[in-house]
Amino acid sequence: MKSSNFIYLRGLRHAEHTVFAVNDGQKFYTDPITGRKMAYSSGQQVKRSIIEALELPFAAMTFNWEIDKKGKAGMLEPHSPCDPSFPDQLLGGYMKAEKDTMTVKRRSPLSISAMRPLHPLLGGLERDSEGEAVAFDRSTMGAHHKVNVYVSDDKGKRTLIEEEALNEWLTSNERSLGAKYYNPSKQSRATGLFTYDIAIDLRTLFCVSTNKLEPELFPNIEEKLRSEGWIEGKNIFGNCLICPKEKRAEIIPALAHALVNWRITSNQARTFSLMETVALAVSDNANQIAYAIRGELRDDTERQQAIPRIDESAKADLFITPIASAYIAGSVGSADALEQAEQKLIDLMMEFDYENQMK
Repeated sequence: MKSSNFIYLRGLRHAEHTVFAVNDGQKFYTDPITGRKMAYSSGQQVKRSIIEALELPFAAMTFNWEIDKKGKAGMLEPHSPCDPSFPDQLLGGYMKAEKDTMTVKRRSPLSISAMRPLHPLLGGLERDSEGEAVAFDRSTMGAHHKVNVYVSDDKGKRTLIEEEALNEWLTSNERSLGAKYYNPSKQSRATGLFTYDIAIDLRTLFCVSTNKLEPELFPNIEEKLRSEGWIEGKNIFGNCLICPKEKRAEIIPALAHALVNWRITSNQARTFSLMETVALAVSDNANQIAYAIRGELRDDTERQQAIPRIDESAKADLFITPIASAYIAGSVGSADALEQAEQKLIDLMMEFDYENQMK
């Protein structure tokens, strides 16, 4: 595979009687051709699952709350530190915009699709006959994060409540700011073969822009990065700071592992599915990964059907696991296929010349 500015990855997974995300039951969209309801996991949820699978130190978020003049507590927009020295910020992107303050925004170098059925006839949506309560937390590691609570006056001006006063308010009002719960009357389930696509922009993967017109960095964060050995450089988008080689060598294997082994862990205990990986395709050509793993209509049956297809003639590196033979006739998998996929991604990311993109 020739050197490219992009790496494209397509994954095929099997899900069984599970819930990806809750929004009036399992989220779904309607396929415009068949009219069937398609269960899906959003690209944002897939990205969050990948970031959580990095197993590297991550930045602490600031969760903001406001208590209005009626004494009612409401959640405000959380803030990230916008510090790309943390891998989750560097890879996941960030934005912080407040009134009368500088706005910074970094787009994630990972473009991630929704995980959706490989074909409308290969992924189903089912609904329980009985209701089931669903609970979820706003944070899986609450003690790691900071919580801000504000009180607002008649003019809407907010003032931060000190910790001692907040604790007194919580005690006197018998309140907590912990988990939220959502209880749908009925719950939908997803079953079938699901696919997702990821594009990795190597040009920005480890490069953070220093453009002052559309800033990605607060001045103090830029100073911090320089002091930590980030290198002055230039890519197609302009001047930038480049993550040091030794830090890249730490992040790249973790990212490759996360891209291959992420799991949706927010689904409920009674709806857990292994969501096992059937196959992965890696290429520098987006069309080729679409050809490599696809669903095909059959016209030799009375009722319209589709079959999954792994096409080894596509110009892509294919990594097929042994479970593929359960769903795709004639497929022969390898027990170390996912380890091979990880190594392929590591090699491609390591080979890219981040410091000399404009030479």
